[in-house]
Amino acid sequence: MLFLVIILVAAAVILLSIAVFPLVAGKISQLQFKKVNKAEAKLETMFIQADRKRLLLFYALSPLILAVAAFIITNSLIISFIAAGIGLIIPEIYLRALESNRRMRFSNQLVDGLMVMSSSLKAGLSLLQAIEVLTEEMPPPISQEFGLVLRENRMGITLEDSLKTMQLRMNIEELNLIITAILVARQTGGDLTKVLSRLTTTIRDNRKLKDSISTLTLQGRLQGIIMSALPFLFVGWVLSFNKGHFDIMLNSDKGRFLLILAVVLQVVGMFLIRKFSMIKF
Repeated sequence: MLFLVIILVAAAVILLSIAVFPLVAGKISQLQFKKVNKAEAKLETMFIQADRKRLLLFYALSPLILAVAAFIITNSLIISFIAAGIGLIIPEIYLRALESNRRMRFSNQLVDGLMVMSSSLKAGLSLLQAIEVLTEEMPPPISQEFGLVLRENRMGITLEDSLKTMQLRMNIEELNLIITAILVARQTGGDLTKVLSRLTTTIRDNRKLKDSISTLTLQGRLQGIIMSALPFLFVGWVLSFNKGHFDIMLNSDKGRFLLILAVVLQVVGMFLIRKFSMIKF
């Protein structure tokens, strides 16, 4: 009788796995395809031509490789599932890092780009001709973005709409200031050459101020990192000598409460240190 029950339970588990696994796999596959489509569109906005097959492999293999590596190292299924979950978000983190790096390079090129445009306007060129000079003389990504503005203008889109589209696409504070000033000067008939010269000075002074603030807060941020990591390093060092050092606390209610309280206070301390040492511009 017991043998029959075991067979029935095993058969039920197998049938349930056959019914559920394709459904779960299908949902995961659909989610991965959506992510690949979004990643492909985002890479196109960054002027990066990516092979769709490689993107699919990247999204599919990242969780699998991390899960297998974690299982080989720890021999734990729970850690393997956690590693697989981390692998699912690694492509998104990589794309965000690419986008952030591109925006940073674009922001660093803005002052030079403004100087090129200002010099072109002083030489008697129009704004469109000045943008053409910028795209010819400046390296990517600023040349790519302003080159897209020129291509959209040739297709019949107004310069104002193209600049606003670039403003939404890049979402950089300094670029927003530049585009707003250009649009206002074109509408009111202001001297665009003087506007760009003043913007160049303003952005350069703003960069110097940000660099000074970052330098002055560097010590506080380093202290925050060291103080946040020190308790974990201490626990690891103690456990490397005596694995049962914390057993007396783990085996009592008061000890477990104190450990939980210590972890909570550590997290609060890390948050407060980060909050006090970071200055938003």
